[in-house]
Amino acid sequence: MKLNTVLVTLSFAAMTLPAFAQDATPRIDQRLDNQEKRIEAGAASGRLTEREANRLEARHDKVESDVAAAKADGTVTRDERTQLHKEVNRNSRAIHRQKHDAQHD
Repeated sequence: MKLNTVLVTLSFAAMTLPAFAQDATPRIDQRLDNQEKRIEAGAASGRLTEREANRLEARHDKVESDVAAAKADGTVTRDERTQLHKEVNRNSRAIHRQKHDAQHD
């Protein structure tokens, strides 16, 4: 009977661990959503050329894959979170620079 209880507990923990990892970076996730909207708005308004928008989308996709990799083991460490914030900050600056340069569609 104790073995069944242990197995049920372990299987429950294994199922819920990814859910906790998904909530480990809510600020980063929200910032990525905001950045994606900024890129789409810049492309729609013509403030970003197609090439600039594609390049920014590629950078955005890379950060999203880095976030997924950090969450994959179920724990986002402080170092991983710091690195992710740096990447998101870098992308935010790149979006601003591209939207406010002299190139337009």
